[in-house]
Amino acid sequence: MEEIDFILDTAKEAMTNAVKHLEKELVSIRAGKASPSMLQNVMVDYYGTPTPLSQVANVNTPDARTISVQPWEKNMLQEIEKAIMLANLGFNPMNNGDNIMINVPPLTEERRRELAKQAKAEGEKAKVVVRNSRKQANNDTKKADVSEDIKKDTETSIQNMTDKFIKKIDEVYSAKEKEIMTV
Repeated sequence: MEEIDFILDTAKEAMTNAVKHLEKELVSIRAGKASPSMLQNVMVDYYGTPTPLSQVANVNTPDARTISVQPWEKNMLQEIEKAIMLANLGFNPMNNGDNIMINVPPLTEERRRELAKQAKAEGEKAKVVVRNSRKQANNDTKKADVSEDIKKDTETSIQNMTDKFIKKIDEVYSAKEKEIMTV
């Protein structure tokens, strides 16, 4: 039975991680309002080393349409500005000598649809991870040294767990799609 518990725990952990990863990925998809997370993947050349923007500057949102980036070292302004441009996020950073201001343009209907598609693709990737976890758990169950009844019960538990996580992924995606499509 310890073997079966281990198989179930491993599958649940993998499925939970898939949902967490999906939530993290969806945060970086912008939904019209400014958010510091929009710049989370920006890497700045910090004295020759690619460094996350959050480690060289303070990123804030003074209002719903503006992101403010205040570097901790003034001489990093140009590097940060360049990194934001290279990240190809569709932003036009403005350097005022002390910090960088980014006006987040409102999303067009076409761009909203693209972002919704992108969110859906992330949801599908998460579902694939959950299904692969189910497959692995079922394979491990078949190899386990337990009775056929226990194997059948375990496979049923694995399927129920899979259904629960697929439903959770759909809920997370639906919430993000609603957020993206709301004008």
